[in-house]
This record gives sequence, structure tokens and C-alpha cells, in this order.
Amino acid sequence: MTWALRTEHLDKSFVMHLQGGARMPVLAAVELEVRPGECVALAGVSGAGKSTLLRCLYGNYGASGGRILLRHADDTVDLATADARLVRAIRRRTLGYVSQFLRVIPRVPTLDIVAEPMRAMGLGADAARQRAAALLLRLNMPAHLHSLPPATFSGGEQQRVNLARGFAPEFPVLLLDEPTASLDAANRDVVVALIGEAKRRGTAIVGVFHDTEVRDRVADRLFAVAAMDRTPCVT
Repeated sequence: MTWALRTEHLDKSFVMHLQGGARMPVLAAVELEVRPGECVALAGVSGAGKSTLLRCLYGNYGASGGRILLRHADDTVDLATADARLVRAIRRRTLGYVSQFLRVIPRVPTLDIVAEPMRAMGLGADAARQRAAALLLRLNMPAHLHSLPPATFSGGEQQRVNLARGFAPEFPVLLLDEPTASLDAANRDVVVALIGEAKRRGTAIVGVFHDTEVRDRVADRLFAVAAMDRTPCVT
């Protein structure tokens, strides 16, 4: 297998409904290829569209043009045209995403939030909870917090819950959006180690790392995202 994820002439623009339907271009003709066991760090100035590209790769943003090809279940699928059912299946089995912010689920204990994607993969409840607990402890989340919903956690604690949830299922492809933004040095080192272990398992990783020290430790190469003229235009 030469690649796990690739884009072909990927475009993304946003429709400005309050400006007469004008379009604001963000990404144009993106050609990205990521191999199993490789970490590619997206590089570019602030506002260039790095996080937008990640959201396109995950399917949160629809592509305006081009293709997003992913190896999934012994097949190649185009995320840019996949229907909602297929996207859900891909997210259960193949494609993980760690955003900057945890979408807090009311009244659900932290342990169950981390275990849920492993349960969706078919792992038994006890095994999923054991792995969830081990990852939370590794990320310096004490056991007495595991039974609590993370709504009242600090930003750094919520980010660690998000990281545990993203790394626990061992997805073949993993997207990371500033995974160490709110972490102290000790927990940054844990994340660097988790990324290294994922790469050795063959996980293909695409990430945005504003912490250049972390980026330089984990990235195999940089992929430049070019800033565009975002002047809205009517087509």
C-alpha cells in the first residue's frame, strides 16, 4: 500500500449568504498524500486554511471540488462524495479526529466518553473501559475524575479527554488539530509518545501543530497550505 489518504485537486470555498451568495475561496487544488506510518504536519500562516483542510478530510466540511480518497475496509472511497451512512462507518472504523475542543456530552462519565469509539468498533465493554482508564491515567487524569462528566474540567483536562478518545481506538488514519495547545510540558511529552506509537503501528497522521517543538519531534515532513486571496466573488 503506497498511501492511506490522498486528495486530488481539492477545492474549498464558503458561500457568503449575507453578501448575495458570493464565494470566498479557502483551498484550491490541494494535492496531499499520506502513507501508513507517516505523520504529515500542515504548515502555513495563520488563516491559510490548515484547520479547514482537516475538517474537509474528516467530512465536517463538504469539498467544493476534487476528491478525498481514503483506504477503508479493503476498498478506496471518496469522502467528497460519500453519503452520510458511509461517512459514519468510516468514522467508526478508519478515520479518527482530535479537535482543539471537546464537545461535552452532559452527564456522561469521562470513562464512557473515551470508551465509546472502541465499543463502536466492537470491543467489549470491560476491555474498552480498561483501555480508556489506562490512557487517561497515562495522560495524567487521576482515577477520581474518570467517573465525572468533563463539563466542569479545565481546558487542558478536556483536551486530554479528547486525546484519549482519539488515540484509544487505534484508527488507521488520524487527524490532529493542535493536539498539545492547552497542555503542559509533561503531557506534551505523553502526546509525542502516543504519536510515535501510532506511527509504528502504521497509522497515517495529518496534523496542525502550532507548537513547533512538538511538530519537529513528530512530523516526517511538512505540507505547505498556501494562503489565498479571500476576497468574496460572485460567480
